[in-house]
Amino acid sequence: MKIIVDAMGGDNAPRSNVEGALEAVREIQLSNDGKGVEVALVGRGDEILSVLRDLGCDAPPPGLEIVHASEVVTMEDNPATAFKEKKDSSLTVGLNLLKEGKGDAFVSAGSTGALLAGATLVTKRIRGIRRAAMAPVIPGPNGGSILIDAGATAEGTPEYLLQYAFMGSYYAEHVLGRPEPRVGLLNIGAEAGKGTDLQRETYTLLKEADAAGRLHFVGNVEGREAAQGAVDVIVADGYSGNIFLKTVEGTALFLSKEMKKMFTKNPLSKLAAVLVSGGIKDFKKLMDSREVGGVPLLGISKPVIKAHGSSDGYAIRNAIAQAARFASSGITESITENIDVMRLPVPGKTEEEG
Repeated sequence: MKIIVDAMGGDNAPRSNVEGALEAVREIQLSNDGKGVEVALVGRGDEILSVLRDLGCDAPPPGLEIVHASEVVTMEDNPATAFKEKKDSSLTVGLNLLKEGKGDAFVSAGSTGALLAGATLVTKRIRGIRRAAMAPVIPGPNGGSILIDAGATAEGTPEYLLQYAFMGSYYAEHVLGRPEPRVGLLNIGAEAGKGTDLQRETYTLLKEADAAGRLHFVGNVEGREAAQGAVDVIVADGYSGNIFLKTVEGTALFLSKEMKKMFTKNPLSKLAAVLVSGGIKDFKKLMDSREVGGVPLLGISKPVIKAHGSSDGYAIRNAIAQAARFASSGITESITENIDVMRLPVPGKTEEEG
């Protein structure tokens, strides 16, 4: 299993990416097959080697290779065209390696827009998928819930959301290990008639898919219940999903800061903090995005993981592990095999043309 990593992407590049890659090739073992993960670091070779030397490696260790790419896509570049204008960037070279089958998955902590555009136009979407979607794991009980879409496409259609539901369900089942995952539609109320035309029409499609035994759709879910683990898959248009995601992240930061203030207020509260230190650590771990690693881009023909821009080595290591699970999960095959039930007929076209 070889994971391609954009060594120059992210706020802490290339150090964080090199550190994460080193940890991955040394420590990560795939499921039960006993095989390690190989990593291809794509970027400026001299900078990558410099970091390796700082980390005590005179040369790349077994399982780690360097693929030179002279350019870097920055946050100032136009995300829609950066991968075309910088053809020798770590992002473009890495995606082309993925497309050519020279790796099993791609990880980048760089520009989200550039990665999404590049993955869509270089690696391509799965045939029949209308839009790729970002599907982060929202922290919560029993390992959290998949939110899809979290902002890849701001405006949605009922067909987009239907496809998000299927893709999120496959990810929850194959990667998170949720048999028959519960799918909910993010809405302002639980009743079937709630929401805009988009939610009401999507509700009908999801209900039909449930009746046909293709999805386990449990109905509308409000943000409050969604954040408490009421469903395994939260389906939303990118606009609503991104607001929900940022609200959850902001609330988590607020609670963490308030807890720190509460437990450092005086000597007695500091003593209390020692007594509940285990619970505090568990809470921090639950809310720490580094534990997951990154966000899968579902609907792309090859596995792509978007790591957070501020990722450190630990987060990149986990993103590589996540990419390996994604690549070995069979999700792409499941989507491809079931694409016919995920599309709506196009007026005036035959089934083959649609």
